[in-house]
Amino acid sequence: MDLSEVAAIAGKGGLFHVLKPSRSGMIVETLDEQKKKMMVNMNQRVSVLKEVSIYTTDAEGAVPLEDVFQKIHEEFGDDPDVDTSDDEELKAFLKHIVPEYDESRVYVSDMKKLVNWYSILLKYAPDALKNIDSEKEKEEVSEEPASAEATSENSETTTEDNE
Repeated sequence: MDLSEVAAIAGKGGLFHVLKPSRSGMIVETLDEQKKKMMVNMNQRVSVLKEVSIYTTDAEGAVPLEDVFQKIHEEFGDDPDVDTSDDEELKAFLKHIVPEYDESRVYVSDMKKLVNWYSILLKYAPDALKNIDSEKEKEEVSEEPASAEATSENSETTTEDNE
C-alpha cells in the first residue's frame, strides 16, 4: 500500500484504504482494527494523501505530505512523541520538520491531523511509510545516471568546439 491508496474523508475521523472505484463513488475500508468497509459518494470530500500538501512560505508554496512524513520518519522513527493537546508543542514540532511552513495558513487542527495520520499509518499501514523511502531512493538512483550522461555529452561538445 502507498499514499495514493490512503484517503481522508471530510467529516469522518481517521484514514481509509481506497479499495476500488465504483460508478457512484468508491469503496473504502477503515485503517483500524475493525476494517469496516463503506461506500463513499462522489459528493463527499475525499483527500488522497498522495495529493495533500502543507503550505510553505518558500518559492514552491507547498511541500507534499509524503515528504513531511519521510522527514518525520527519518527524525523520529516510530515515535514522534508529540502531545496533540499542546498547541505550542505542535507548532514547534512542525517548525522543526518543515521550517518554512506558512504559519498563517497551516492551523493547529492541521498539525493535529498530521500527527494523528502519521500514527495511524505507523500502526496500520507501515508499508506506506516504507514505500515513501523506497520511492525516494529509486528517484535518487534514476537521477544519478542521467546527470552522468549529461556531463559526458557536455565534455564531448566542448572538445569538438576546441578543435
